[in-house]
Amino acid sequence: MDTEFAYWVPNVSGGLVVSDWEMDTDWTYDYNLDLARTAEDVGFDYALAQARFFGSYGADRQLEALSIANALAAQTDELHVIGAVHPGLWEPGPLANFIATADRISDGRFSINVVSGWFKGEFTGFGQPWLEHDERYARSEEFIEVLKALWTEEYATYDGRFYTIGRDIDGFEGAPLEPKPVQDPYPQVFQGGNSQAAREMAARNADVLFINGGSLQEIRAVIEDVEEYAEEYGTEPPRFAANAFVIQRETEAEAKETLEGIIENATDEAVDAFREQVKQAGQSSAEGEGMWADSDFEDLVQYNDGFKTGLIGTDEQIVERIRKLDAIGIDIVLAGFLHYDEELERFGETIIPAVEEAEPLDPEDVTEPDEVEDVGGAKVAR
Repeated sequence: MDTEFAYWVPNVSGGLVVSDWEMDTDWTYDYNLDLARTAEDVGFDYALAQARFFGSYGADRQLEALSIANALAAQTDELHVIGAVHPGLWEPGPLANFIATADRISDGRFSINVVSGWFKGEFTGFGQPWLEHDERYARSEEFIEVLKALWTEEYATYDGRFYTIGRDIDGFEGAPLEPKPVQDPYPQVFQGGNSQAAREMAARNADVLFINGGSLQEIRAVIEDVEEYAEEYGTEPPRFAANAFVIQRETEAEAKETLEGIIENATDEAVDAFREQVKQAGQSSAEGEGMWADSDFEDLVQYNDGFKTGLIGTDEQIVERIRKLDAIGIDIVLAGFLHYDEELERFGETIIPAVEEAEPLDPEDVTEPDEVEDVGGAKVAR
């Protein structure tokens, strides 16, 4: 199998779960540098640095995503590093130059994850206007189009609703950007979001779509929608990545016990604050669907519904689950861990080679809906 693997860079304090359950992880640069080198050594392909600016839901300290992504890329040899950005908090012109520079520093191993935004307080707190859900995605599309123009055109021009570049007092003369990035035709554009607006945007402009955790049928529905939109627009559909929180243990019972402990020790106030903030995501779209639209308290203990994907159990169960994800169209598994030092390395040494050696499943053999098991209140697909 040719499934690729990414991991969440823990550049935000509090780890990847909103819980007081014991976890062995850190947010500092030195810790993340050691982790990136370990991830590279054990076979991870990508590292995704998350973007937060205001302390919230236990994440009261944060290293800026692009900065740490650039630093990690400069200090590794093969790992492809992705920095998250929010249109509206970043301007595409200067950012295009930053990414082109980082791509050259890393010799073509730097990309971005465009996040349209759900944390209203970060925008209004920085004095930026808050747009409604679909308008945020419309802005993100223009943001990406401006980046691509600057990365590929000698003198780029763009005249949109949200962004205008290349115009001076005499009209449109074009904005230069040199040097261009190393990647041809431009650095990969990853995108977050599961709503219909996000799916349409991915079909038109993304290279990879990050999908929140979910059952096979939930993930497959997103993939099928995006592929249908791509056919409608005459574009090449993106590749797909699924979020998963990994609890890899010797027995299934041990894995479930860990998940139950995480949830039982959830930081209630912080989870409730997170739940309130994400109402600005898929729930606020016209169709009321998308990221976190059907997530209960227990699901939200992991930021991106990572329990739902079902990478919880023994080595054999996790490999089998990844085979099913591959069969429905997932190209990249995005993993988070409780004890990063120990668990990321173990995953790379055991699961990644086992997946590489595994025979792909025939997609026609993966048609039955998942059973969804309640583990400590969380929905875990099986």
